[in-house]
Amino acid sequence: MKFKTLCVLGMGYIGLPTASVFASKGLQVTGMDTNARIIEGLKAGHLHIFEPGLRDLLLEAVNSGRLQISDEVLPADAFIIAVPTPFYQDKRADLRAVVAASESIVPHLRPGNLVILESTSPPRTTVDIVAPILEKSGLTAGEDFLLAYSPERVLPGKILHELVDNPRVIGGIDPTSAEAGRDLYRAFVKGDIILTDATTAEMVKLMENTSRDINIAIANEFSRLAEAFDVDIWEAIGIANLHPRVDILRPGVGVGGHCISVDPWFLVEAAPQVAQLVKMARQVNDGQPSFVAEHIAKIAGEIDGKTIAFLGLAFKPNVDDVRESPAVELVYALQDAGATVHAYEPFKPAAGLPNVHQVAHLEDALVDADLIVLGVAHDRFTELDPANVRGQTRANLVYDAVRAWDKDLWENAGFQFFGLSRKY
Repeated sequence: MKFKTLCVLGMGYIGLPTASVFASKGLQVTGMDTNARIIEGLKAGHLHIFEPGLRDLLLEAVNSGRLQISDEVLPADAFIIAVPTPFYQDKRADLRAVVAASESIVPHLRPGNLVILESTSPPRTTVDIVAPILEKSGLTAGEDFLLAYSPERVLPGKILHELVDNPRVIGGIDPTSAEAGRDLYRAFVKGDIILTDATTAEMVKLMENTSRDINIAIANEFSRLAEAFDVDIWEAIGIANLHPRVDILRPGVGVGGHCISVDPWFLVEAAPQVAQLVKMARQVNDGQPSFVAEHIAKIAGEIDGKTIAFLGLAFKPNVDDVRESPAVELVYALQDAGATVHAYEPFKPAAGLPNVHQVAHLEDALVDADLIVLGVAHDRFTELDPANVRGQTRANLVYDAVRAWDKDLWENAGFQFFGLSRKY
């Protein structure tokens, strides 16, 4: 099938790059969002997210006239739903944005149209939720219009590269829908395109992230065991990984982002009696910030009333995404223990996180600090000169929660240096 026009619903971390890439390949694209601030910013050329190369691609697409930014859905040959799917407090999937996006397509749905859900969702969302909503148009899914699920599988910081080069999974409610999805994405995807059914594609995405979550959970649990046995976890992992069939990941503050820390709960919700290991891994990773906070308090002797310079709030290095960030949870845990935290996040200095005091500059965090905590291994933090830091703070104690700093360098600069289950 040939597609000339496309409407992408949701101008977030996935929808905006996707719309921009499609426009760069010649399609006439509408990028739609309900957030007025985002829409006005994009129209003025201002991005609300940080992603290398995206700003130039967006400006080229907008200036060429191939990408139109809008606050409403417009008719198109194909529609992509790329809206957020967070969870409620009880860990159930919050699909309100998916429902609203599907409903907004209904007045514009025409015979022959293709609708693709990209938002990560519990199994059967496409067939049990999206399809019935779209059929309120009077058209039948699989007969009058095409419907598929195609999960994003990209890494923040490398989105533009991985959108193009990663394998793309497309699950249709029928083979014709999957084939139509393949025809659409072939406009820019260089990687393999694998066709399957919609529910399998939904589960594949959840399996990928759940597998990673479980692997990180065992690394985090090993860090707790190492602390109990007075073992340097990093040395132990290095030795264990010499075995040709062992690849233990790095422990840290926890697991964050809008995928790995969220997606496993969708499986737990869908099959709570079956997903026991999945649930336990989630609980381990969700509890890691509290474990690290307790370790810091043990080392510092007492953090009640002390001021902490906390470096990094993003969920991973060199991105501005603070969604579900374990570093943020660590800040909360330290504050609950009585500490005053001055947090510095260079990629998003005004993230608007509730009850988190952010400072605009590194110096502002350091000046009154009693203790320095590295929560995220941003390059600009790993490249810090300890001698320069020594001259900017009264703090004597440094805690590296992610093993990004050289212990000897910091101790030679006059700091007491500690880390997560670390001796060397």
